[in-house]
Amino acid sequence: MKVSQVMKHDVRLIEPTQTIRDAARMMAELDAGIIPVREGDRLVGMITDRDIAVRAVAQGRGADTSVRDVMTDEVKYCYEDDDTREVARNMAEIRVRRLPVLNRDKRLVGIVSLGDMAKSNGGREVGAAVAGISQPGGQHCQTGQHA
Repeated sequence: MKVSQVMKHDVRLIEPTQTIRDAARMMAELDAGIIPVREGDRLVGMITDRDIAVRAVAQGRGADTSVRDVMTDEVKYCYEDDDTREVARNMAEIRVRRLPVLNRDKRLVGIVSLGDMAKSNGGREVGAAVAGISQPGGQHCQTGQHA
C-alpha cells in the first residue's frame, strides 16, 4: 500500500517565529501532537507536544518562547509513493511515530502516522515499528542520547 492511501492530507503549518503558545493552541484545535514548521515555502522543522513540555516548560521557558528555540530542525520524511511497509520499518529505525509526507518535488502533501497505517493495513509491520520506536533514544530524545 502507498503512503498516499493512508496519510492525512489536511496539514497545518507553523512559522518558526511564532510562539510555543501558538503551537500548543494549534495542536489543541487539531487534536494533534506534532506540527510541521515552515519558513517561506520550505519545511525547516517539526515541533511536538513533547518538545514544548521538555525543551520549554521543564526548562522554565515561557509561553512566548519561539517555536525555533524548541523545534527539531532535522526533518525526517517519506514520499507519498513510498510503500507503507518500508516506511514503517524506517520509522522504527529512526524512532518516530509520525513523518511528514512529501511529493517528488519535495513539497509537503501530508503527514502519516503509525496509527494511520494500523487503521488501514494493521499487521506485523506496525507492531514491529512500535517495538523499534519504544527503544530508548532516537531523534526526539530529550537527554541527548540519540543512539
